[in-house]
Amino acid sequence: MNKPLMATDRRPGSASLRGKLSSPQVILQLMVLPAVLAMVIFNFMPMFGMLIAFKETDLTDGIFGGKWVGFAHFKEIFEDDRFWMAMHNTIGMSILKLVITFAAPILFALIMNEIRSNAYKKVVQTISTLPHFLSYVIVATLCLIFLDPQGIVNHVLMSLHLTKEPIEFMAEAKWFWGLGSALDLWKETGWGAIVFLAAITGVNGEVYEAARMDGAGRLRCIWHINLPAIRSTIMVMLILNIGNLFYGGSNFDQSYLLGNMFNTDRSYTLGYYTLDNGLIQMRYSFAAAADLIISTLSLTLLLLTNWVAKKINGSNIF
Repeated sequence: MNKPLMATDRRPGSASLRGKLSSPQVILQLMVLPAVLAMVIFNFMPMFGMLIAFKETDLTDGIFGGKWVGFAHFKEIFEDDRFWMAMHNTIGMSILKLVITFAAPILFALIMNEIRSNAYKKVVQTISTLPHFLSYVIVATLCLIFLDPQGIVNHVLMSLHLTKEPIEFMAEAKWFWGLGSALDLWKETGWGAIVFLAAITGVNGEVYEAARMDGAGRLRCIWHINLPAIRSTIMVMLILNIGNLFYGGSNFDQSYLLGNMFNTDRSYTLGYYTLDNGLIQMRYSFAAAADLIISTLSLTLLLLTNWVAKKINGSNIF
């Protein structure tokens, strides 16, 4: 006698469906689902709050309350001299930091890759990445102590007869951009080198052996093997850095913690501008409009940079 068909046997393809659902790829995608939901909830849904940029509202009105004013806040922002001063300082500091600090992690990663002692390499990596984990409050406090007119920096400069009198680093605006770049160089070089060092270590060792057999020295290997290996990584990091030009990464921390009434001509940035109007003056709609302008400029610059990189080098993010 024939056995009766099981329920699962009556549905052709059910076994293959269960196989697809239990495949490693589907499981991995399901693992990413909580992160996607978190991004939607905390990154995309709050964007509806930018509606207040077109209204005159306060905390009691909520997002959907308040009087509709259209582009009045935007017009006021473009007529505000403080906004253009903040724009000038943000772009100036960001470009200076990009020029000074972008190449430093690449060079540091190439140097680290040439160290043969693994123990020494680990020590250097640990020491160089440690400043990244320091809060900018600590960094700013140390900076104020060292750069005080009676601090160690002025003491060394005067001992070496490089200056005749103490330099007021925090009171003279001309020093602020260079100081911010130096702090970023010290704080982020080791951390930024990790990405490039990981890309270099992924190169097959046989490539180096073949190059040495052909008579290539260390500099030749760096130029013809290491740099091409991290070229795409360099382009991706460059695109991200240029796209972040208007926000400036650490510009706000430095502006808020090291800025004062004496250096405000160079320390007042867009991040501090939105904080000043939004939380200090409690002009929430005005600050939202300013932040919307900054976000739009950053997105436009990111898309433009990504398009140019794709046309020139073929390396892009999306």
